[in-house]
Amino acid sequence: MIARLFSREEPGLESADLTGGLPPEAAVMPYGWVAAIVVALGLASAGLIGWSTGFWEVSFLYFALMVGAAAVAFSWASGRQERTEGASRALVRAAIDNQPDAVAVTDRHGALVVANAAYGTICGGYPSPFELAGIGPDERAPLEKLAMQARRDGKARAGVTRMVNGKRSELDVFCRRAGDPAAHLLWLVRPSERSLTLAGAVDVAAGHVGDWLSQAEVGLITADGDGQVLAVNAACGRISGYEADALMGRSLAALFTLTEDNEVLLRAADGAAVPVRLAEIPLAPQAGGSVFGYVYLLIKETPNMVVASGAADDVAHGLLGSLPFGFATVDRDSRFRSINRAFTAAVAIKPEATPLYPVDLVHEEDASMLADVVRSVASGRIASRDVQVRLRTGRPDPVRLTITHIGLGDAAAVLSLRDDAEQRRLQQQVTQATKMQAVGQLAGGIAHDFNNILTAIIGYCDLILLRHAPGDADFGDLNQIRQNANRAANLVRQLLAFSRQQTLRPQVLQVSDVLAELSNLLKRLMGETITLNMIHGRNLGPVRADPGQLEQVIVNLAVNGRDAMGGSGELTIRTYQVGPEEVKKLGYQIMPPADYVVMAVTDTGHGIAKEHLGKIFEPFFTTKEVGKGTGLGLSTVYGIVKQTGGFIFADSEVGRGTTFSIYLPVHAALPETQASEEAKAKEAVSDTWGHGTVLLVEDEAMVRAVAKRALERKGYEVLTANNGEEALEVIEGLEEPVDLLISDVVMPSMDGPTLVRHARDLYPDLKIIFISGYAEEQLRRSIDVPDVSFLPKPFSVQELAEAVREVISRKPTQNESAGKISR
Repeated sequence: MIARLFSREEPGLESADLTGGLPPEAAVMPYGWVAAIVVALGLASAGLIGWSTGFWEVSFLYFALMVGAAAVAFSWASGRQERTEGASRALVRAAIDNQPDAVAVTDRHGALVVANAAYGTICGGYPSPFELAGIGPDERAPLEKLAMQARRDGKARAGVTRMVNGKRSELDVFCRRAGDPAAHLLWLVRPSERSLTLAGAVDVAAGHVGDWLSQAEVGLITADGDGQVLAVNAACGRISGYEADALMGRSLAALFTLTEDNEVLLRAADGAAVPVRLAEIPLAPQAGGSVFGYVYLLIKETPNMVVASGAADDVAHGLLGSLPFGFATVDRDSRFRSINRAFTAAVAIKPEATPLYPVDLVHEEDASMLADVVRSVASGRIASRDVQVRLRTGRPDPVRLTITHIGLGDAAAVLSLRDDAEQRRLQQQVTQATKMQAVGQLAGGIAHDFNNILTAIIGYCDLILLRHAPGDADFGDLNQIRQNANRAANLVRQLLAFSRQQTLRPQVLQVSDVLAELSNLLKRLMGETITLNMIHGRNLGPVRADPGQLEQVIVNLAVNGRDAMGGSGELTIRTYQVGPEEVKKLGYQIMPPADYVVMAVTDTGHGIAKEHLGKIFEPFFTTKEVGKGTGLGLSTVYGIVKQTGGFIFADSEVGRGTTFSIYLPVHAALPETQASEEAKAKEAVSDTWGHGTVLLVEDEAMVRAVAKRALERKGYEVLTANNGEEALEVIEGLEEPVDLLISDVVMPSMDGPTLVRHARDLYPDLKIIFISGYAEEQLRRSIDVPDVSFLPKPFSVQELAEAVREVISRKPTQNESAGKISR
């Protein structure tokens, strides 16, 4: 829409229809007069009916109906007009907000009706276009004359000067007659060519080009037509002894003097006269005219002289050639003017084989895009642009070219080359980690809801099986239901493992011991045709991990290797230890240097294609045939390893096999601590019968019902509550405290930890078991209550009874520090 109103070649050539946004007096249909006519006709008709029939009551009723109908029609028409007006203005505002130029609409009185965001930026706020030069009569006069010319001729153009953010800004103002009955005017405001050119020169000095030249101790100064400094780079401060900010706004005449021998002296901050070389490049309109700014190159060198502006190109080429970065310059026809040694080395060309155009260096598919960008920057339409291109030398990774408009003599643009392959690789790793985290959070939420359902299914199956002996006709069916429910629970645990939210029971252990216990199982899984090799390193340090989950990791990797080998081959599991220096040599940026125990699982299968290697740890991704894999095996491995604090990497080559390397940090634990943890892990409760009063708080009715029945069968008296407030009422109404409080963690209104803190205020020694479908690791931060136990869902009747028996029989002196959940 706006592109039609203001074209780039000649703004304001097309027309715009703003009828829908007109004020009421400009509406097409005069709804008020129509309503008055309808009322008059109704009155006349009613009089005729009464006079001809003699029934004046009927005529009055007819007149009332006519008036009512006219009122309804008038109200509907007015509301429709207001809605149309609002919709049209919203449409105009939405259209002009996406325009880079300042666009505004004024009414016949000069009031601002609508303007886009660029108008506020370019004009330093939202004044009326008539007040762009000032609010006084003299300042408004040129713009009022501009508006009169636009109403007469259809379009007009003028230049004004406005103070924006304390700086003088030259603006080109275009005005266009809208051609609607309300006499709206359309305005477009742009910075003038002089302002844009001078702003671009300021950006060059304060931007990348200024920084690059500063590293070579070359000063870059931008000044206006009066010789006032607008921008400098850091090298100017070092050469002059001033802070770079202190040079802003100074006069060049006060900073530099020219001797009789044409030497340029810089007045330094300490008063010394420093001989320098100064190259001057004047800024003037492309169509010709007076100079309105300057760019200077400053070098501390002796002897020195002012370099004529015609030699500026040679100076620029000499400076760029000495830089340690890959630099090249092109002219306005996009031909190379110079290429420094670092650039030729980066693109792998010989200095004597200099190409004519930048497109000669890149792949043919990128040539058209690069040519367009270079032309746009060299002509000044774009100040700077970064592009990624592939080189013709056959290099697989693209390189980044930064193209910046500079306008130094014949050199119109500077090309700098940067190899950001490492940065791109790190960005891919961050993106992959973010994606895995998001999917993990989704999996964790789904798993929580499933755990509540599975707790009820498994619990009711256990209760029914207590009434059926193995010989009963229904025993087999019930057992199948329970087994499938447990399979579903295992699937949920895999989701939780992937999302790193599974409840782990870590112990200090030796990896070689875990593999030794698994060796017989792994041999049976591999079968007769696959050779299993285990090679253990010496002096392996202990690791802290959940042995059951670690076994699941090894089994999953072994089964994947077996399937990849298709029935015959060799699977090798090797363990060894690496130190910090070896970790640095591996080049894995995300793994900090430390001591790690490594488990490497290598198969001789068909390998993993390169395009699939980055996706293998994603859930539900599988290269197996339909029905032969869930896609959760490797995602489960990934989640368990990461939650344990380790790292896993895959190396594969099609046709030669795959190696999965797991790095687990060495745990510095005392031997007696290790023995204590192992003993605690093997401790079990044999007798699940007991007595006492248990308060069960659970907002899921099905979980609450099955847990109540299960505990009552074991000899406990069970009180229930479906939320924290109700549980507190029960506790306060009892004469004696309950023996145990079992509470869900996440509940509406009052959660489990809040309930427990209130209950402990009444009974400090109250024993607690938290139950939750969320993982203990995930809830640890929110549970800041000491001496509590945790039972994850889904749990069986036996597991619930064992947990209750163990906590009730525990001595009250076994308190732990606040915020830690007892195991």
